[in-house]
Amino acid sequence: MKITLPSSIRHDRQGFETFVRLYAQTKDCFYDNIEIDMGRTTWFDADMCATFGAILYNLGAELNTVRLTNIPHKVQSILSRNGFLSHYGRNKIPDDWGSTITYQRFDTKDDRFFSGYIEYELIHRSEMPKMSPGLLKKFRESIFEIFSNAVLHSRTKRGIFSCGQFFHRRKKLDFTVADLGVGMRQNIKAHTRLDLSPEKAIKWATEGNNTTKSGNVPGGLGLKLLREFIDLNRGCIQIVSDAGYWQRKNGQTLTAKLSERFPGTVVSVEINTADTASYGLSSEINAADIF
Repeated sequence: MKITLPSSIRHDRQGFETFVRLYAQTKDCFYDNIEIDMGRTTWFDADMCATFGAILYNLGAELNTVRLTNIPHKVQSILSRNGFLSHYGRNKIPDDWGSTITYQRFDTKDDRFFSGYIEYELIHRSEMPKMSPGLLKKFRESIFEIFSNAVLHSRTKRGIFSCGQFFHRRKKLDFTVADLGVGMRQNIKAHTRLDLSPEKAIKWATEGNNTTKSGNVPGGLGLKLLREFIDLNRGCIQIVSDAGYWQRKNGQTLTAKLSERFPGTVVSVEINTADTASYGLSSEINAADIF
């Protein structure tokens, strides 16, 4: 089987459409040879490697042989610097520009490894907006909850995938986490009996008071805080699960149904690094600083 990727893979709804169609074309493959021709692809937003890598790993787990062919030099340079192509027979090259967040696959028990990865690759980047110690702690927890949700809710047995990229000229930092689990819709239905459409399931999961966790463990709070920070920062969050697409940007929420389904969940964050504001939690405000 040979599949040709389009001219551009970007961090947007159309980029996710490309990958859900790729999954739909290959989901029944077993012990096949699959060639993915990238000859037409002149641009590839590097954080989308998390989504791409999840689908390719899924194919490998079904004993398929996957080859990436005809990769243009510019795209190969991007995907070699973040380590993605080292999983497909190419060498990793140094990131002399300091712009990559390395492509990684994590097992569900790799929580400490993921935590260290977040600290080194994301939290302590000089490009990140300035946050108070309290908010930085909460921000760290909200990013880690994306991983925890993948472990607790998705029931994935094939891992969690992560990648990112800092764009110096665009002043954006993109970071994406993907899992190969049951997806939000199925998880919500199993725990609450709510039978929601894929896009409404994502909306439900992003509300702060909604949870499928049991006992006194709070749910949804990580995404709620992350959403509030992104609103202030003028960034963007995108979530894909099943055939649902959800986006939060400029204080507005957009939901849509994709043409095909994704075999899990993707959470993608874009941080505006041109933001010069300093952020803190309201609970940290000292009355002496006001009066």
